[in-house]
Order: sequence, then C-alpha cells, then structure tokens
Amino acid sequence: MNKKIITLALALALPLTAAAFSGDNGGFEGYHANRVDRLTKNLDLTAEQKTKVDAIFKEQEGKFKAIHEETRTRLQEVLTKEQMTKFDELKKQRHEKWQNKHVTVTDQKAPETTK
Repeated sequence: MNKKIITLALALALPLTAAAFSGDNGGFEGYHANRVDRLTKNLDLTAEQKTKVDAIFKEQEGKFKAIHEETRTRLQEVLTKEQMTKFDELKKQRHEKWQNKHVTVTDQKAPETTK
C-alpha cells in the first residue's frame, strides 16, 4: 500500500519539481527563458507575441508551484516523516537526473549558423 502511495505521489509530483527549483540556468527559470527564446526564433514571434507568451508561461509556473505546494502538504498528512525524507531524496535524485540530461542535451546541440 505504501509503495502505491509513494509511486502515485511521485507520478503526480515529479513533473512539477522543475517549478520548485529556480535560480541558475539549469533550473526552471533558465529553461523558461530558453523556451521563450526558442519559440521567438522558431515561430518568428513579434515583440507583442513574445510578451504574451512569456506572461502565459509565468502564469502557468505560478499554478505549478501552487499545485506542488498543495501536493506536498497533502503528502505530509499521509506519509510518515521517514517516508517524506525518502520521498524528498527520490525527488532530489530525479531532479539531478533531469538536470544532467538537460545539460547533456544542451551541450550536444549543433552550433548555430549565422545568416
């Protein structure tokens, strides 16, 4: 039963962990900025469109953070302290794996050519 709860909690919480880690370019904010820049370039967005797309992503980030916090609060009501500690460690490992994969993918991109 506990394994099912933890598995369900991980499935619900892990996609949101990126929102919990902000700061350096390896975190969600850097990813967000890069995404807006990529969309601006690939879709040839106008300045107005870029501003609106950026606002949409920032709004969604706030919603993700709220959901993440609610999920954590609810998990604390269900899991023991030991289980929460283990859950936090699993989440940390998952985030590190995501960061390593993200950095590897970013490093392997072909250099841009100038027009």
